[in-house]
Amino acid sequence: MAYEFTLSTEILANGKKVVYAQRNNSSEPKFIVGRRTSYKGDMGLVNDMKNGPAYNPADYAPMYGFWSYFIHPTAQAESSGAYNCLNTYDVAKFTFGFMQFAAHVADGDFVKLFKNLLALPNAKDYFPKLVVKDSRIFYVKSDGTLTQLESSSSTQALMDYLNPTLTDIETQEMICAARLVHWAINDPAHQRTQVDTAIQHMKKNMISYHGTFGLDGVPAKICMLVCDIRHQGRGKNVVIANALRTSGGYDKVFEKLCNIGLQAYPQRITVLRSTITNLQNTGILNKKYQGSTNSFIDM
Repeated sequence: MAYEFTLSTEILANGKKVVYAQRNNSSEPKFIVGRRTSYKGDMGLVNDMKNGPAYNPADYAPMYGFWSYFIHPTAQAESSGAYNCLNTYDVAKFTFGFMQFAAHVADGDFVKLFKNLLALPNAKDYFPKLVVKDSRIFYVKSDGTLTQLESSSSTQALMDYLNPTLTDIETQEMICAARLVHWAINDPAHQRTQVDTAIQHMKKNMISYHGTFGLDGVPAKICMLVCDIRHQGRGKNVVIANALRTSGGYDKVFEKLCNIGLQAYPQRITVLRSTITNLQNTGILNKKYQGSTNSFIDM
């Protein structure tokens, strides 16, 4: 039977209004879905309160090797590694997970994640009216007919299903958010799906970035920054290429890459530096990219 949730709200001591949910017919405690927020006149939810399980690359190293560490700096910068990180207040309408995949990109990372989640055995418990057919997400109407929610050119219908409007925080928006947050908190298979999707996404990106920038033999810490810049979108290819051409060694290249977007995103750059430094101090980052195998090998 599909899970149902009861929603409630509470105003915290700091004045922030938080939405809670509790799974019906269970002894589970209520959990935070997110707090209400506004952004450039739009309304939505945000869950960045570190109130759930967090990504630990060591847990996934036996399965993914160095790639589990490769995504770690971006995961920290995006969400502090929180699987239940959420925002529904901007043009993407629904952004979710420890890598903050956004629903507005056709055939993008969120769409791939959501399809992978809908393939899990317990998907019907959370989204009983959604199915994947012919590699596309459909809504199942009460009469059994299907409505396609996304295509290679648009995710508008999927975005509207998850979050009907940006002018208010609707019940549908809160319920969809509650379903995904609860799933992420309670199901290790959901967490593994986020990780697998993120790593496959980053592997594919590295092939593309190597083709653009020629990254063969480049240290892992440099590749991490290139991927993060592109993941967030804070720097264009020409700016990245210019930084990679910096003379004087890779430490200077690293500094040049860290300066991209520094004025607008100082906190993100600080988190990236700290996370990469910690990995470097353990010796984990003693790797360089090998383009022929799309992998990282010892320096």
